Amino acid sequence: MTLSHRQREPRLPEMDWALLACVAALVGLGFVMVASASMPIADRTFGDPFHFILRHGIALGLALAAGLGVLAVPVRLWERYGTLLFFVGILLLVLVLVPGVGRNVNGATRWIPLGPINLQSSEFMKFFAVIYIAGYLVRRQDEVVTRFSGFLKPMILMVIAATLIMAEPDFGTTVVLMATIMGMLFLAGVRFSYFGALGGAVVMAGVALVITSPYRLQRVISYRDPWADPFDSGFQLSQALIAFGRGEWSGVGLGNGIQKQFYLPEAHTDFIIAVVGEELGLAGVLLVLAAFTFIVWRAFRIGFRARAAGHAFEAYLAQGFGMGLGLQVLINIGVNVGLLPTKGLTLPFMSYGSNSLIVAGMFIGLLLRIDMELRRESQADVPEGKTTWARA
Repeated sequence: MTLSHRQREPRLPEMDWALLACVAALVGLGFVMVASASMPIADRTFGDPFHFILRHGIALGLALAAGLGVLAVPVRLWERYGTLLFFVGILLLVLVLVPGVGRNVNGATRWIPLGPINLQSSEFMKFFAVIYIAGYLVRRQDEVVTRFSGFLKPMILMVIAATLIMAEPDFGTTVVLMATIMGMLFLAGVRFSYFGALGGAVVMAGVALVITSPYRLQRVISYRDPWADPFDSGFQLSQALIAFGRGEWSGVGLGNGIQKQFYLPEAHTDFIIAVVGEELGLAGVLLVLAAFTFIVWRAFRIGFRARAAGHAFEAYLAQGFGMGLGLQVLINIGVNVGLLPTKGLTLPFMSYGSNSLIVAGMFIGLLLRIDMELRRESQADVPEGKTTWARA
């Protein structure tokens, strides 16, 4: 076969296939675990054991479409329109609080009904905020490092966004958003003393929110000793711990869990890892943790490569996504094992929930786009005639 014939052969795009494979494995495991966890409650509530499974499948399709859409957009366009996207996110956060527009579920107003689906503004705000801050750090790098005003300006906007999210209320998303943004600023070289001043204010505000909100105060108290009231305030955590205890090393077997059968609330959403622990044991939980660790590592690795190539925006973007994903995983699993008070955060790629899956798909799509552009640039720098090994 001649060289020209080989060049005409269809080739897969050069991207981080290891990252994509790891995400696909987590999504596949998540689909199986959502099916296992949701069938009893779906059958009892809706008379259809496949109620949540079908909706989860549709959500995965939407997430795939969103990820492919983001993958098709050049990174320079995200940088150009980052500020506009951030204010679109602010607008969505305001709309969800408008009476008659936002949908209230279990005392929280977090969704905007859009026909058959509900838009969760706070989830998309995490995506928009990382893009905006990455662009800001590129435009104001010197000011951010040398002046307190350079640090304060973006934090004022983040506090506005966090206040709107807290009004829903959604404390877990607020924590992830603010911690991610502060982590990005730290990586940009912001002085540690600036974080001390802001951190003190944030801690004081958090304590005030807990003390003035009875349900948050009860969560903090019950998380310290869930067995003190295992049938009321400590019910979720105590049932999750029972699930982990029953799973032991290798689990009771896929589909054989008991806790999901009306004992463990939100088994297919916030507490999906407890179902993994019961049915697949410690081995399954460690495998999930290893997969998330690999994804976060790949995100930071892409960021390091972008920085080495002189692309600061892409570097901040990849590292911001890695931090946001890692923080959400740590908080979700920390809640499940009793290390943190209960918060309404899903486990990325695995939990039931269309908005969380769509935004996670967008994160991965943009990471893969950054990686693709870096690979194309590095190949363009290789002199003509070099072998594939030289390009690698």
